[in-house]
Amino acid sequence: MPITNPIRRVAVIGAGPSGLAAVKYLLAEKCFDQIEVFEQRSSVGGVWNYTPSSSKKGMSTTVPHLIPHEPAEKPVWIDHTEGREATFVSPLYDRLETNIPKELMRYSDKAFPLDAQLFPKHRTVKQYLEEYAEDVESFIKFETQVLDVKPKDENISTWSLTAKSLRTGIDTTHIYDAVVVASGHFTVPYLPDIPGIQAWDASHPGTISHSKFYNSPEPFQGKKVVVVGSSASGLDIGAQINEVSQGKVLVSQRSESYLAAPPNGDKIICPEIVEFLPPSYDRGIKFADGRIEEHIDAIVFCTGYFYSYPFLSSLNPPVVTHGWRTMNVYQQLFYIEHPTLVFPVLSQRVIPFPMAENHAAVFSRVWSARLTLPPKDEMKA
Repeated sequence: MPITNPIRRVAVIGAGPSGLAAVKYLLAEKCFDQIEVFEQRSSVGGVWNYTPSSSKKGMSTTVPHLIPHEPAEKPVWIDHTEGREATFVSPLYDRLETNIPKELMRYSDKAFPLDAQLFPKHRTVKQYLEEYAEDVESFIKFETQVLDVKPKDENISTWSLTAKSLRTGIDTTHIYDAVVVASGHFTVPYLPDIPGIQAWDASHPGTISHSKFYNSPEPFQGKKVVVVGSSASGLDIGAQINEVSQGKVLVSQRSESYLAAPPNGDKIICPEIVEFLPPSYDRGIKFADGRIEEHIDAIVFCTGYFYSYPFLSSLNPPVVTHGWRTMNVYQQLFYIEHPTLVFPVLSQRVIPFPMAENHAAVFSRVWSARLTLPPKDEMKA
């Protein structure tokens, strides 16, 4: 399936790891006249921008939280000596380290510092991305939030992109031949609907939280804590809280974790929570094996995130419906209906930086007419 119209103007949404790789590989083709990156934060790095605990304080999500389609997130303005800057709540926490060694975490043309630990701290990754972005920073419009992306006409020959300056509040509309959606998928938390959870949350406000708003174990000092989830964040956060909690942390898992527990992970493994019990119990919950635990002080849901693209709400056919996965996307990259819209690094449990480069190399060559996609029917199969 050849790209029928020549592509000269490209928009990239997001200046995180995937967006930065996209710019570099688009430039390497020496084919595109205009490349513009829209980044809602004040700096590069995407999810690797750490949100301090003072900015997360008091933040939470609705309980339960089942809706992937939310309006564009509002910025948190942080005051510095140089002035205010826009940031958005990141799921990074204070002691987070990568779960991928630095030899695999890196881009092909830039290594991590020799003195960086094997599994780099999040601050090291942030600095690494800042250095990687130095030669493309002039292409980035910071503190600019994309509000809407839609076909300019029925033939989808070009895309209309509307963005807002977060400093001035002024909306502007731009026309592009192709769009890279590199906005990530760690924004809209999923928090399951379990019988009794809504009433339980109303009776004990602030007890239930999501890992997006976790920063450090100190607030859980001396508390009886349940951590829900068996993926990387659940294991790591559970191990951290276990250092300070009252007794061992109860870890609720629907299925056995595919990851090895941290060395300090001396926790009690429980099956999934099937009910939040009524007030006749003292802050009680019931597990799938019938076990009941009371006097619960805190429950942290490490249950992941929805795919969510609020600026693509008018896209037909849609890329996201229920939020669990993307649809109408070929090889988890090209929008089948018109492959001038791409979504790099949609997959999870991957090596993200090298995949961002690989995806960028592919769509850059397709858009420069050096590669051809299969027919639409084949991409849909």
